[in-house]
Amino acid sequence: MKNSFPLRLHVPEPPARPGQAPDFSWVKVPAAGSVARPDIGTDPHDMREHAHTMIRVLDDNGTAVGPWDPKLDPETLRRGLRTMMLTRAYDDRMSRAQRQGKTSFYMRCTGEEAIGVAQAMALDDQDMAFPTYRLQGLLIARGWPLVDMMNQVFSNTRDRLKGRQMPIMYSSKAAGFFSISGNLATQFPQAVGWAMASAIKHDTRIAAGWIGEGATAEGDFHHALTFASVYRAPVILNIVNNQYAISSFQGIAGGEGTTFAARARGYGLPGLRVDGNDFLAAYAATRWAADRARSNLGPTVIELFSYRASAHSSSDDPSKYRPADEPRHWPLGDPIARLQAHLIALGEWSDERHRQMAAEVVEEVRTAAREAESYGTLGTGEHHSPATMFDDVFKEIPWNLRRQRQELGF
Repeated sequence: MKNSFPLRLHVPEPPARPGQAPDFSWVKVPAAGSVARPDIGTDPHDMREHAHTMIRVLDDNGTAVGPWDPKLDPETLRRGLRTMMLTRAYDDRMSRAQRQGKTSFYMRCTGEEAIGVAQAMALDDQDMAFPTYRLQGLLIARGWPLVDMMNQVFSNTRDRLKGRQMPIMYSSKAAGFFSISGNLATQFPQAVGWAMASAIKHDTRIAAGWIGEGATAEGDFHHALTFASVYRAPVILNIVNNQYAISSFQGIAGGEGTTFAARARGYGLPGLRVDGNDFLAAYAATRWAADRARSNLGPTVIELFSYRASAHSSSDDPSKYRPADEPRHWPLGDPIARLQAHLIALGEWSDERHRQMAAEVVEEVRTAAREAESYGTLGTGEHHSPATMFDDVFKEIPWNLRRQRQELGF
């Protein structure tokens, strides 16, 4: 039968473009504490609503409410706050360094600090992390030296990666921080494979992987969920939905029709949608998923609903694709300010102590930067010899590479 109506292709449109008023009316924010906390052994089919609502703990007054409240002690909360503030101060310093020509590239995680920091604190330090970029807070929360991270950004003589990785693509085996890859979604199959190996060896460590919402459109995402579901791998699969994949808004990746957490349902997995700017909610959901994985109950998909307040990278100009003042209108606020308000509401913090801590972390970063810059930056000082490009590729250098090295005079 002939179709009497002309067909039309639907192309998702962002809520607002440059020059228009920011529009977040589509964001449905449930009341803090309104989402039930199921037992870790609950059948995923009985948790469908958790993929479509949003787990929140902190209310508008900074009070922790509801069944997801992890009831962290004040010292742990202060440690989380300090680590988020240290991460932001580190970003500020490295962004300035990039503008000064000391490195070629940088990516900030402004507005997303609670994700890396809270999730790192909810996991065991021995658990294996497969991060995407913008998770420098995870590495900082695990106590990795700022100087080492800066050396990698500057590609100087102390860069353990010998200048082979793009700046901010950190790697630390000792910290359980797998090498960051610029290829999208590789983290998920790597995390699932590592978790399967851990289970095969009867180890006690679990894995966690992170990708952005845009990367869920990659085949690797679906391959990983298939293997994770079939073999019940002890892994947490985190989708950081910060609303933009470079310049494409989240609707292009499928966020217009449903949530990203809902994709877990097709694989028989539990999907949790979490307020990613709520430190306590991110911590609680990650701990729930970790307890589930450690109990051999299988993987969990977590969508961390957040907002990229800064540019995608130092090469990006967000004013070209979103309203200039859009970050100020984000309805879920700033993660640092929200945890600060919570501690003040508990009587365990004050504005004066916050100012003191802010000065302390800035000085800590400044001191680390002075040391890192003393070893050289992109434009100054010594760099690794070109001969090192032949190292660490093969266990034993083959004859053809030895010849190439000799031809270069090394």
